[in-house]
Amino acid sequence: MLKTADIQIRDPFILNHNGMYYMYGSTDKDIWHGSGAGFNCYAGTDLASWDGPNAAFRPPPGFWGTKNFWAPEVYERDGAFYMFASFLAEGYMRGTAILRAVSPLGPFLPWSEGAVTPPDWMCLDGTFYIEDGQPWIIFCHEWVQIGDGTVCASRLSPDLKRTVSEPVRLFRSSEAPWSAEAFSPSNNIRGKVTDGCFMHRAGNGELFMLWSCVGEKGYCLGYAKSLSGSVIGPWEQAEKPLFAADGGHGMIFKTFEGALMLTLHSPNETPWERAAFIPIMEIPGGFAARAEKKKNPEPR
Repeated sequence: MLKTADIQIRDPFILNHNGMYYMYGSTDKDIWHGSGAGFNCYAGTDLASWDGPNAAFRPPPGFWGTKNFWAPEVYERDGAFYMFASFLAEGYMRGTAILRAVSPLGPFLPWSEGAVTPPDWMCLDGTFYIEDGQPWIIFCHEWVQIGDGTVCASRLSPDLKRTVSEPVRLFRSSEAPWSAEAFSPSNNIRGKVTDGCFMHRAGNGELFMLWSCVGEKGYCLGYAKSLSGSVIGPWEQAEKPLFAADGGHGMIFKTFEGALMLTLHSPNETPWERAAFIPIMEIPGGFAARAEKKKNPEPR
């Protein structure tokens, strides 16, 4: 068994399924350079010890993506498991493709025909959401292409093989008061980042989106609220980030006990990235940290 502190992982995602936590993420040793190896999955029951790594995805012969294997998210739908993950290759823009498996451990195989994000856009971090029976992909149009990164949404076909609408822009990175200018040495550009979007419907019906950017203290995670309660928005940004420094790309899940947990990676430097688990609770208009109950000491 591996401990959480032993596992190098970016963009952690937890699937709570049948009494087991399944943890996915960007698990290549160097996700920035070289060929992509695939995605690993770890399984456990306490968010502290994990069985793995299990080979959730390895690219089959002829697979279009060759590098930047980033940010897998896994959702159960109609008895199958769908992975939304981003890839890049020579001659292709980075984009999110959809993979499918019959087990949360995989093996996941290509399901969509290439990326479902626009072929002439640099995109990443597509996430899945269903509203009134309509499946959506929400994704980030990258700042390295447009300067001020955006979050966009497109409707998906019922079988999740393709998009069936043009993308709608939901908001720009610069709309958040905590978004600061970033610099990309490899692209030699400055701009404002959007990545790591994730949807959360609160118990009171409010709709939130987690997303990450570079803030005053480095990589950070914040959120926005839909004023209409719908994916289309309009979206209002929180006044300050939820996690302010050296960590981000998070998601929210429920523990076996029904409590809300935020996971993200921190620190943000390769190869030291690790999954962090932060108890949170819903409050009107947003989120707050939740103090965990202390266990009674064992009798002597």
